[in-house]
Amino acid sequence: MTYQEKEIPKDQLAKAVQVLDLDDGIRIENQSYMIFLNKTAKRYCINISAKGKEEFIYYNRSDEVLDFLKDRLDDKCKIFLY
Repeated sequence: MTYQEKEIPKDQLAKAVQVLDLDDGIRIENQSYMIFLNKTAKRYCINISAKGKEEFIYYNRSDEVLDFLKDRLDDKCKIFLY
């Protein structure tokens, strides 16, 4: 199996979060930090990485994840599915 990633526009993020599979992930590259989003069998895991520091946040539902992300995306952020 090979590693593949695909850039998506910001308007497709909600759908990507809702259909995220257990072996998939989303990477968001902002100006000053990166956000990694994965899903386990029971919940979503958000990892915020900034200046060598990691913060992990967990949510049970996709709408909670999207609410958390809405104010944390830069205008020029890049979003990748992997």
